[in-house]
Amino acid sequence: MLETEGKEFLIGEFRRTLDERFRLAVPTELGSILTSESPDCILAKERLGCLSLWSAARWRSRLEEGVELIKQKMRAGRLQERIAEVQLFGRLLSTRHQFVRLGERGRLVIPDGFRDFLALQPGSEVMIIGAAVCVEIWNPASWLKYLEARMPRFRRLFDRLSS
Repeated sequence: MLETEGKEFLIGEFRRTLDERFRLAVPTELGSILTSESPDCILAKERLGCLSLWSAARWRSRLEEGVELIKQKMRAGRLQERIAEVQLFGRLLSTRHQFVRLGERGRLVIPDGFRDFLALQPGSEVMIIGAAVCVEIWNPASWLKYLEARMPRFRRLFDRLSS
């Protein structure tokens, strides 16, 4: 764990198993940071085979800023020609995230609509990844594919972000 701007940087890679009721134990190292202010979290669909878990307060702040900007553009008539995109945004926003709560011992229940997106069955292994600002829950095959495509560019990314 690293600290950045008063917030801890969520890092680490952990293997866990989904139980028969789609419950998952989030590692204490990550879960305690997410729930330091409240057990309330947001689970979001990121990409097929990956869900992200956010502190509810951090997610709301991020989302409200963006949605308010879109609303302002709509009120000003600046999105009249892009109504199909606004509808697409609304559809995806409606199904993209859900309020969840980390239970005792950091357990999370993966909700119904999110199980298919993760593409795993009870008893399957998952990868839990600290993604700096949130925790990601990956289908291991999707995680490996993602890493294979991006790891060769790690050094350039690190240099760009740290300079």
